[in-house]
Amino acid sequence: MTAAAVKGPDGKRRCRWCVATPEYTAYHDAEWGFPVGDDRRLFEKLSLEGFQAGLSWRTILAKRERFRTVFHHFDYERIARFGARDVERLLRDSGIVRHRGKIEAVIHNARCAQELIAREGSLAAFIWRYEAEPGRRRAPSTAPTSPESVALSKALKRLGWRFVGPTTVYAFMQAMGLVNDHAHGCVIRADAERARERFRRPAAPAPAKRAAFARPPRARQR
Repeated sequence: MTAAAVKGPDGKRRCRWCVATPEYTAYHDAEWGFPVGDDRRLFEKLSLEGFQAGLSWRTILAKRERFRTVFHHFDYERIARFGARDVERLLRDSGIVRHRGKIEAVIHNARCAQELIAREGSLAAFIWRYEAEPGRRRAPSTAPTSPESVALSKALKRLGWRFVGPTTVYAFMQAMGLVNDHAHGCVIRADAERARERFRRPAAPAPAKRAAFARPPRARQR
């Protein structure tokens, strides 16, 4: 995303990338850069960013509702039970991106998410550890990665996740509010920053409580 703010059709200044289409503007104003602590929404965004690889976000945004339908609103517990027939079903669905590797990655990552949550208590608690240090001043960046996105990407890959390179992860972090990359002068920047100030960062449960999340591995459908 570019850091420049430009005037849109309504006369308000926004991040340059979002004025290309009304869909982008609506997404920018209501979602992009606002902090998210819900595991399913975080898993959805990581999955959609993986689908975007090599494509435009406009393509994914236009197909997002269909993605939500066929992936059960990104309920990773249900997705983890998908098997070969589900992959073939999804490959026949013209409403999504029909890429076998990306579809199989979502299913695989759902199983990784189960394992991570069983250990950490929540996906959110794990991901928000990689936010930039509190109070650290940071101007909006045009860089496709950051030290935090590189670290989170490496951590997810070590846990077996797929399609989580540092550029993909940085786009995810921008969108989920782990960094406020709204341009200076953007009408939404202050709103996003206030939301980040109010946001209660998820914390991992205490060790005794964490044990309650543990469960035996689920038999995986092949």
